[in-house]
Amino acid sequence: MTNAPESFDEPLRTIEFGATDALLREDVKTLGTLVGEILAEQRGPAFLDEVERLRRAAIGRRENDAPVAELADAMATSIASTDLQHASDLVRAFSTYFQAVNLAERVHRIRRRREHERAGDGAQPGGLRDVVGNLARQGVGADEVAALLPRLRIEPVFTAHPTEAVRRVLLNKERQIVAALVADIDRGRTPAERRADRERIRLALTASWQTAEAPTAKPSVADEFEHVGFYLSEVLYRVLPVFHEAFDEALREHYPDASLALPDVLGFGSWVGGDMDGNPNVGAATIAATLAGQRALVLDAYRRDLDALGELLSQSQARVEVDPAVLARVDEYRGLLPRAAERLHPRHADMPYRNLVNLMVERLWATRHDEPAAYPDAAAFEADIALIADSLRANRGEHAGGFAVRRLQRRARSFGFHLASLDLRQDSAVHDAALAALLDDPQWESRDAADRAARLHGLIEGRANVASPGDETALSTLDVFRTVAELRPRYGDRVFGPYIISMSRSAADALAVLALARLAGCIEDGEVPLDVAPLFETVDDLDAANDTLRELFADPVYRRHLATRGNRQVVMLGYSDSAKDGGIVASRWALQRTQIALTALARDSGVRIAFFHGRGGSASRGGGKTARAVIAAPRGSVDGYLRLTEQGEVIHRKYGIRALALRDLEQTTAAVLRATLRPRPPEPREAHWREVAAQLALDARAHYRALVHEHPDFAAYFRAATPIDVIERLRIGSRPSKRGSKGGVESLRAIPWVFSWAQNRSGLTAWYGVGTALQRAIDTHGRDALAEMARDWPFFGTLVDDVEMVLAKSDPGIFERYSQLAAQLPEGDLHARLHPGIEAEFERTRDAVLAVKDETGLLAHDPRLSQSIRLRNPYIDPISLLQVDLLARWRAGNREDDALLQVLMATVNGIAAGIQNTG
Repeated sequence: MTNAPESFDEPLRTIEFGATDALLREDVKTLGTLVGEILAEQRGPAFLDEVERLRRAAIGRRENDAPVAELADAMATSIASTDLQHASDLVRAFSTYFQAVNLAERVHRIRRRREHERAGDGAQPGGLRDVVGNLARQGVGADEVAALLPRLRIEPVFTAHPTEAVRRVLLNKERQIVAALVADIDRGRTPAERRADRERIRLALTASWQTAEAPTAKPSVADEFEHVGFYLSEVLYRVLPVFHEAFDEALREHYPDASLALPDVLGFGSWVGGDMDGNPNVGAATIAATLAGQRALVLDAYRRDLDALGELLSQSQARVEVDPAVLARVDEYRGLLPRAAERLHPRHADMPYRNLVNLMVERLWATRHDEPAAYPDAAAFEADIALIADSLRANRGEHAGGFAVRRLQRRARSFGFHLASLDLRQDSAVHDAALAALLDDPQWESRDAADRAARLHGLIEGRANVASPGDETALSTLDVFRTVAELRPRYGDRVFGPYIISMSRSAADALAVLALARLAGCIEDGEVPLDVAPLFETVDDLDAANDTLRELFADPVYRRHLATRGNRQVVMLGYSDSAKDGGIVASRWALQRTQIALTALARDSGVRIAFFHGRGGSASRGGGKTARAVIAAPRGSVDGYLRLTEQGEVIHRKYGIRALALRDLEQTTAAVLRATLRPRPPEPREAHWREVAAQLALDARAHYRALVHEHPDFAAYFRAATPIDVIERLRIGSRPSKRGSKGGVESLRAIPWVFSWAQNRSGLTAWYGVGTALQRAIDTHGRDALAEMARDWPFFGTLVDDVEMVLAKSDPGIFERYSQLAAQLPEGDLHARLHPGIEAEFERTRDAVLAVKDETGLLAHDPRLSQSIRLRNPYIDPISLLQVDLLARWRAGNREDDALLQVLMATVNGIAAGIQNTG
């Protein structure tokens, strides 16, 4: 066996781990040493020596604050002589190292949770026990909690937006590594057991090394469903009852005399297969196929649970009574499923629960294959589980299987036969194009919104005729609504989430959905059975949202529709495009201001507005800690409900490990409880703070737009100084990277836009314009006033913290290397023209943030995050410099070298995995 050199311990010696992180240090070292051994085994000792040399150079550059040129010089020999396979192996080697760091940190989060549960009252800060206990101590009574619980709802929604798409086979290997680490999480294993764990980790790491990180073909919608389906069926399906048990325990502990019935608090949604906006690969067919796939996943999960219950529920009638309803159901199913009844073992004849469970398995199989004995709906399946649960409860069976049956009950109530609600999304322009064809009105899209609304009233109320649909857009649009009408009875009334209208700008955009649905026959009891959710994306659209909703609520036709939806209006807020449009400060302030205005409108109009937050992974797209964002939301805007998108590497980070998924769901729900039951008291200083924030937004937006949208050379600079041309060719998503075929920043989707600036280590989208605006505010109001805002106003404090995090992850020296790729363009030396101003704004932003926070270094208040970044940097930096060199080579060859492109794609994946919140 080739041993990894002792130098792997070098980055750990330069980082000061806290006393509580000693075992994290051990895990990082153990995994890193194993990676080194695998590299030597798979590629030879010389290759490992080269990797170690480059890593030490990267560490030296960081720890000595040396210029990036020293690291580049150390890499020069490797880069100059590197063939493509060798370059790919170098990227994979460094990626594997920080994959190990990622896993060690995730397991350490589990360790810290366990330590909290063992210590004192076991209430981990921010968790359900902690927050429910604090609320009780603050005087929140059981009656207040009881009033909130029926409307308490947390809904993560998984999208296919790609910034990371780990293959399912690699996800399974990662789980094996985590299981081995968790087995010895407190160092209680014997030496022999520890050796066995180490070999299991070695096996998974080696097999991962020998497996391609990404498939050779661009993923289809079905592939995206498989990816999201893993988290829904393998993680969240298991976690859901555990979450509710923890919540119920917290309520019983702090409200022991109250009878608080906990409803199904969690629900899950998906956009995979239903997000048609800009994706020609999604439509009626993918909606049907995705729902069939989700149904198959959840039915298979139920069958696995029932198989386990069949072994567990072995009660004999000779030993215990059984409810006659159970016996009657067994007899009924013997008649319904005669062949399955014949297979029941004669020795189990006196075990009614086991027999019923086995027959339920057969009925689920019939449901899976659409046979006559199928369950008509999920409610019928739930009724069978309830029969068993009631009988066990009545016959001293609580501790003889009742617990497992209740878990299945909870899953069946939440996941039904649909697993996750499928949202539908389409651009308002597509609806207008369909209506233009159906109404034979080529001028439809340019008509006044009031005129369009009046004509739409006629369509909704059946007072207008339309042409036979021959236009492809009209046909495909109507097919979607026909599919909704056909599939709702099959999957249940929770199968579809809201119908989201991208680029919503007027009440007519919402009415268009109702009109198209009626034309397609998508009605139940005379009404359209869908929530219609306008999505406000740009800063201007967010500013106009209040007027748009006020107009919509005043519309009698739409108000009738709202009455059938419980007078509840879903409103989706777009973090991505608003930030691309105006920068992070303008985006965050527009979102905050819109929620304030719409919350007031809800009170005035008698409509409950449910905000759906379209957040991404990066700070500039609303990423960050969900719990902090909930607390920072305007008072009254949460109201027991949180719906938000989860995408890219965020899904993997939050939901890749069951224990961490549970912790995240607890923190999120606890924050919603706090924000709803005891929101921040009214703050007299906030009126002034809002004025300051409004001016900050104006100043930051002006500076941001002057570069991004108004500088004539910026688009060319962007395409040269970032790997956007590689990202546009990545095979990690089914959706095109642009809206339409136009070039420039405006047509580019927000995810590749942000992803590009994370790749070149600048993070520009999350801080450009912030420094200029903050410095002007400091000059006007004084540093102490801004520091007070950051300390006492969660909205502003969260914004400053998010910007600080991106600054800490950015590397101006490495970014300059990317910028130099723009030195020789047809437009001239754009590096010389644009880089100095960008560099100056970075320094201005860093200095202003440190001044506002009264700190001397970035992340001084968050040593754990600072430690995490320092652990990864020595592995990311060499990949970045390699990417710069390969980009120059690829572009010099007219971007025609596919083999070179494959290695570049590997560098993109590696940097994304190292930085973590990139898209």
